[in-house]
Amino acid sequence: MDVLKTLFFDYTFQVVVFGSSILGLLSGVIGSFTVLRKQSLLGDAVSHAALPGICLAFILTSNKQMEILLLGALISGLLATWLIMVIVKHSKVKFDSALALTTAIFFGLGLVLLTFIQKSPNSNQAGLESFIFGQSSTLLERDVRIMFLAGVVLLILVGAFWKEFKLMAFDQTFATSIGLPVYWLNSLLAILTVIVIVMGLQSVGVILMSSLLIGPAVAARQWTNHLSIMVGLAALFGSLSGIIGTMISSLGQQIPTGPTIVLVISLIVLVSILFSPNRGIIWKVVKNKRREKEFAMQLKKGG
Repeated sequence: MDVLKTLFFDYTFQVVVFGSSILGLLSGVIGSFTVLRKQSLLGDAVSHAALPGICLAFILTSNKQMEILLLGALISGLLATWLIMVIVKHSKVKFDSALALTTAIFFGLGLVLLTFIQKSPNSNQAGLESFIFGQSSTLLERDVRIMFLAGVVLLILVGAFWKEFKLMAFDQTFATSIGLPVYWLNSLLAILTVIVIVMGLQSVGVILMSSLLIGPAVAARQWTNHLSIMVGLAALFGSLSGIIGTMISSLGQQIPTGPTIVLVISLIVLVSILFSPNRGIIWKVVKNKRREKEFAMQLKKGG
C-alpha cells in the first residue's frame, strides 16, 4: 500500500497515467467506428505511415521538438489515408490491397530515412527510434494538455455527427441514397482516426498503436449490440488499459509502458471473447451442451 500511495503522488506517474487514459478513451471511441466499418487495418496503415513524416520533419528542421515531429507524422498519416482512398476510388484495387501497399511503401521509406538519420554526424538524432515502440515516460504536462484539448474537440465532433457516423457504420449504401455526403464524412472519420493515432505515437509507438485503436472496440463489441453502449464500453476498456498498463510498468523494473498497455487491452479482448454473454466462446459451449441435454431428455421422454 505504501508503494501504491507513493506512486500515485509521483508527478511523472500522474502525467503519464492521465495521458495514457485519455489516449485509451479516444482510441476506444474512434476505434468503434473503424471496427464496425470493417476498416480495422486502416489504423495499422496510418500508424506505420507516420514514421517517414517524423523523420522528414527532423531532417528539414534538425529539431526534436515534439510538436514539430508529430506535425510531420500528422501530415504523413493524412497523405497515406488520402492515397488509400484515391486508389480505392479510382482503380480496381481492393481496400485491403491498397492498405497493404501503402503500409509497405511508407514504413519502408520511414526505415530508410531513420537509418540515414542514425548514420548522420548530427548528434541530435538520438531517440527518434523510440517512436517505433513508444516511450510514455517522455510525456510532459504540455503534451497531456494538448491531448486533452484535442480529445475534447474530437468528442464534440463525434457527438455532432453521431447520427451520420452511426448510419455509415451500419449501412453506407442507404446513407448515400438519402443524400448524405458520404465521401466527406468518410474523410472526417479518417482524419479523426489519424489524429488519435498521431497522439498515441509518443506513448505506444508506430507498431503497436493499431492494437490500442482496435482492441477496446473489439472487446466492447462482444458485450452489446447497441452502438452507444459499445462506444462507452470501448472508451472504458481503453482508459482502463492505459491506467493499469501504466501502473504495472511503473511498479516493475524496466517494463516498457506502451507494450504493457497493449498487453492489458489484449487480455481484456481475450476475456471478452471467452466469457461475454451471447457471443463468448464459453457461453456458446455451455449453451450448446444445455441444448444437447434438453434434446436428449426430449428423446428419452418421447421413447
